[in-house]
Amino acid sequence: MSLANQKPRSFDCHMHTPLCGHSFGEPEEYVDTAVRRGIDLLCFTCHIPMAVEGFGQEGTRMRLDQLPLYRDKIAAAAAYGRERGVEVLCGIEAEIFPEEEPLEEMKAFLERESFDFVLGSLHHMLPLFRHWLYRNGHHDDRGIVAAYFRTLAGAAATGRYDSLAHPDVIRLYGTLSEPFDPAAHEDVIKEALDGIAESGVCLEINTSGRIKGDYIAHPDPLIMKWALERAIPFTIGSDSHTPERVGDGFREVLADARTLGLSALHYFREGRRHRLPFSPEMAGSGIA
Repeated sequence: MSLANQKPRSFDCHMHTPLCGHSFGEPEEYVDTAVRRGIDLLCFTCHIPMAVEGFGQEGTRMRLDQLPLYRDKIAAAAAYGRERGVEVLCGIEAEIFPEEEPLEEMKAFLERESFDFVLGSLHHMLPLFRHWLYRNGHHDDRGIVAAYFRTLAGAAATGRYDSLAHPDVIRLYGTLSEPFDPAAHEDVIKEALDGIAESGVCLEINTSGRIKGDYIAHPDPLIMKWALERAIPFTIGSDSHTPERVGDGFREVLADARTLGLSALHYFREGRRHRLPFSPEMAGSGIA
């Protein structure tokens, strides 16, 4: 039986390759870490090529002409993984923005290319979004947080994305002037979560938050609680930029999430969502 016909016990659906310019290690090395940690499905999600300068270029994302190389790398890792009991899928981390015009080429790209998983990210720290905030009069934390979460909800409504990555990453990278407290923005966050719930799009548990900023996974436990109350489904990813971080923190983060009511995680293959009920194996072995 092929790996694609089996349900994984555990998975990590957010990681990068050196083509993005700020990641290290070849995909086969990520597979090796997955084997050691008892993870049997990986989905690579390198940053999508973007022609608009304000989304970042060199050192931020692969170029369009590198897409065939990206697919070749993932195909080689998939062959390597089959020999070791790890299924490897090819996804993409696409951009979210509050206006459609800068996304036109990306939309055409996504219509033209097929991926197992399309992860949507609003990178508020990039110049284009910072300039958009300024142009639209969002200068204080209250306005910035509201604009950020409303943009996420709007992105979910497009049906373009399977899951929304690191959904409260607005708390990092200096866009806000004060530490982020979700309780202080409860109304706008819950309004956004209502829209996301209606769309059926997933949110991502992203464990990279544990190694920066306030050192807790995305989303904040309070936001996760509100999302689970609305039956929003979740994917999970380490956002690995090095092989050593595959599955990092999953055991601890999922144990905490289960106390909040998490009962299942979801992954995507060929654009179709699959549900995996929570089990102890879902977090992997935790052994490096």
